[in-house]
Amino acid sequence: MLLVPVCIFAIWFSFLIGGPIEAIFFDGDLPHFLSSELGIKYEQRNSLVVGIAMGFAVTPTIYSIAEDAIFSVPKHLTSGSLALGATPWQTLTRVVLLTASPGIFSAIMIGLGRAVGETMIVLMATGNTAVMDMSIFQGFRTLSANIGVEMPEAAVGTTHYRLLFMSALVLFVFTFFVNTLAEIVRQRLRERYSSL
Repeated sequence: MLLVPVCIFAIWFSFLIGGPIEAIFFDGDLPHFLSSELGIKYEQRNSLVVGIAMGFAVTPTIYSIAEDAIFSVPKHLTSGSLALGATPWQTLTRVVLLTASPGIFSAIMIGLGRAVGETMIVLMATGNTAVMDMSIFQGFRTLSANIGVEMPEAAVGTTHYRLLFMSALVLFVFTFFVNTLAEIVRQRLRERYSSL
């Protein structure tokens, strides 16, 4: 609750100084400056917007699970570390974070899985552009959004229909591979630091 006024002030201040900064550094028109001076095409719905929106969507999940993992570290480990003369910072970095590392890693992987599987935020914020460029100021379309948009239009049994199922299979294989790799890493972390 203490950060709410700080965030409101930061947003208000950003809107307050945004116009003068754009006028001073970008001749009052940032999209025109990017295209004329730097040769970068700018779209209002772009990858940068999606990155910020997905950060807001995924961060609470990662934070909540990582916090649970950190607070589930047994109290006797931290008390023993402090009793042996370690500073609170040493206890945090060498005992608490190492013991909670499987849970923190799981939190990051769950957040990554949510970001990869997200359809509607990406669909609305990128402009649903089927042609992808390497610029962060251009839109794109993810596999899940592509399936969600084009599946109602595809006639059953056509090549388009089969390609959509193929892209769903690619998405499934990628997700399965990443989750399997994450589970292997999590198990190794758990085995390595369970002796603490």
